[in-house]
Amino acid sequence: MQKNQQITVKKITTLGVMAALSIALAFFIHIPFPPAPFLEYDPADIPIFIVSFVFGPWWGIALTVIVSLLQGLTVSAGSGIHGILMHIFATSAFVLVSGVVYKYNKSFFGSVMALALGCLTQALIMIPLNLIFIPLFNGTPVAAVLEMILPIILPFNFMKAGINAVVTGLLFKHLEKVAKKYIMI
Repeated sequence: MQKNQQITVKKITTLGVMAALSIALAFFIHIPFPPAPFLEYDPADIPIFIVSFVFGPWWGIALTVIVSLLQGLTVSAGSGIHGILMHIFATSAFVLVSGVVYKYNKSFFGSVMALALGCLTQALIMIPLNLIFIPLFNGTPVAAVLEMILPIILPFNFMKAGINAVVTGLLFKHLEKVAKKYIMI
């Protein structure tokens, strides 16, 4: 097997393991957000964020789509197609911004800045997504969704993205050393 093929096999294997880890995290850890129990925190994005930092944002987005579809058809089947789409858009926004920032500044400061900008992007993109998808798929009036933005939706999305970003930041530097050694990134 040539070196390029070996790297590809290792990368695909790693992506598969990270996808499985993401699904497992969503299955085992889901904590309702007290002001709105229909919103639940789960750490499923952490493996995706790590992939974005290790392999780049496009691999992170590819993994986001795969995980969103698998999660939406299994452990989060109750959220339907709108849950799948919102997960794809929200997590991809985080991954794209944070992955690009980190790609060009692979320092401690760069990772902190990348994760902070990813949090901000994800939380802000969820405002229009909720205004579009909740009325479209749940029939909730736009006015009712607007009333939930500041007291419920925005704090929840900052909390979820923030927790996942902090855990990613704490884990990433250690995992990067392992990835460089065994995956040859």
